[in-house]
Amino acid sequence: MMQEVVLPEILAGRLKEIYQGLQDEYDRVARELHFSCNGCPDNCCDSYFLHHTYTEWAFLWIGFRRLDANRQDTLLSRSRTWLEECEKALAVGGRPQVMCPLNENGLCGLYEHRLLVCRTHGVPARMKRPDGHELRFPGCFRCQEIVAVDYLDKQPPHVERTPLLHSLAALENQLLGGKRHLLPKVRITIAEMLVKGPPALPAGHEGRNTEP
Repeated sequence: MMQEVVLPEILAGRLKEIYQGLQDEYDRVARELHFSCNGCPDNCCDSYFLHHTYTEWAFLWIGFRRLDANRQDTLLSRSRTWLEECEKALAVGGRPQVMCPLNENGLCGLYEHRLLVCRTHGVPARMKRPDGHELRFPGCFRCQEIVAVDYLDKQPPHVERTPLLHSLAALENQLLGGKRHLLPKVRITIAEMLVKGPPALPAGHEGRNTEP
């Protein structure tokens, strides 16, 4: 029997603190680069992102459940269509580029509950993997244009994702009762998060440790 992984209020609050830390870093980098999304002809919400924590999956469902039934049905229908379109692209070895089912007239329908990858996309970022390998992300095409002109001979400012991801991993482990390494890994899109329903694990393995 499966049991839902419920994100307690105290852990949801800590996740919001991580998001706020990311927002502060994003804003700092954007200011230094004189970068803004205003007037951009593109929309980052058609990027194909995978997400990797039960914590964020459960947090998304907190927001989804606050929508009225009609909105929920609309988003679920869009999510199923989105998955069909992505499967077509993946079947021929392509990378899907389909508008996120949460996007409504250019804005996120669950903006306050959007996930970490959605929040960091746009400006340059860097992270170090557990094996020590460093990954660099150049930012969106508009940001890369700014960097190409103003930062020819020096490194541009960037968001350092590593401490934020460490904090998220620690939060994930707490949610799962210290059993994160024993449980199935999450590698899932937002559309799948909605269509599959809230995260669930076999009864007795759902964790939910809320101790400080």
